[in-house]
Amino acid sequence: MMRPRRYGDAGQVFPIYLVVVGGLLFLAFAYFAVGQAAVNRNGAQTAADAAALAAAQDTRDELAGKWVEDVLDPSKWQGIFNGDGVEFDGCWRAYQLASQNGAHVDDSAGGCEPQLAPLSYRVHVQADEPVGDSILPGTENRYARASATAVIEPRCEFDPLPEDAGDDVLPQLFCQDGKDWDLDPDNLTDLPKPEDLFDVHLAD
Repeated sequence: MMRPRRYGDAGQVFPIYLVVVGGLLFLAFAYFAVGQAAVNRNGAQTAADAAALAAAQDTRDELAGKWVEDVLDPSKWQGIFNGDGVEFDGCWRAYQLASQNGAHVDDSAGGCEPQLAPLSYRVHVQADEPVGDSILPGTENRYARASATAVIEPRCEFDPLPEDAGDDVLPQLFCQDGKDWDLDPDNLTDLPKPEDLFDVHLAD
């Protein structure tokens, strides 16, 4: 004698299957939204890093140029290494680099801030594009923001000349990585480059 099929059990399993599949799809879309936000955030951070470094490098080049200008006056060297003698006006480069990386300097959050202690630039940016539509509410109007600080540090030191030193002598520069410079006032064709005199890096 054949037993009747148990259609009732199959009918109960199918709704559970739909609930499970629906839950998995929801989780997949949620993970996608989180990943999408992370990518947007990473892009903003890249723009902030590039903007801060560009601003700092611009001022580093100005400091190095000032040092070359005053190379025959060692009494001014330490002041230049401390940031004296130039205007910290490298923010235009921050605006430029942020724009090239899909963002803009966010003036409402502080914009581009030159600092003297330590010599640095802190830049705040906002992504140009929103996170975008997703299963999470509000992301279509949410923009990633990030900030970065780039520091300018002198790479060289020198011992001041004795008072009886003549005008035909310049201090020796002792620079990082074991690079030393013996400078001849009568032959200044081989001088340190900006990257030899100053290091530019992102703050930790």
